[in-house]
Amino acid sequence: MKTVRSKNVVVGADFAGFPLKEAVKRHLEERGWTVTDLTPVLEETPMYHRVGFSLGAQIAEGRFERALAFCGTGMGIHIAASKVPHVHAAVCESVPSARRASAANNANLLAMGAFYVAPRTAMAMADAFLASELGSGYEDWEGFYAYHRIGYDECENFDYEAYKANGFEVVDPQTAELAEQPRGLAY
Repeated sequence: MKTVRSKNVVVGADFAGFPLKEAVKRHLEERGWTVTDLTPVLEETPMYHRVGFSLGAQIAEGRFERALAFCGTGMGIHIAASKVPHVHAAVCESVPSARRASAANNANLLAMGAFYVAPRTAMAMADAFLASELGSGYEDWEGFYAYHRIGYDECENFDYEAYKANGFEVVDPQTAELAEQPRGLAY
């Protein structure tokens, strides 16, 4: 698997997200990342949802640990990628939300919308997302990791039929005590 620690990431975009993808790709490559681009030619980019499926497959098949996805809003490509097993996709429009998607939700695919995110912001979002991992940055918030780890594990192992059979309740839910939010924590 190509990992974040080895500075490997896979990217893809539809026609609307293509220019933003190119800016972020250049930025990462200038910082020593190996960027595998599934959509290198603008005129050959598939529809947004097909790019989402393709990026998601890279994660599901264990080829890449993380992916960056780009379309007009980030929403459509995010929805499509989320259909692929083991993909935990987040659509973000700010640096703090990109960091938190990784640090709190263990997202492995970040979607951005070129209609709403400026190139420099997208670069900073990619940096924040790729530099964070579950629990990072929240070490002083007691219970943060355990609380969010349960959320990730229950999403990763979600079985809708079992959930339905259990009266639309999580089967064998785990619990974690999340302490009061530390003072001064802005996000």
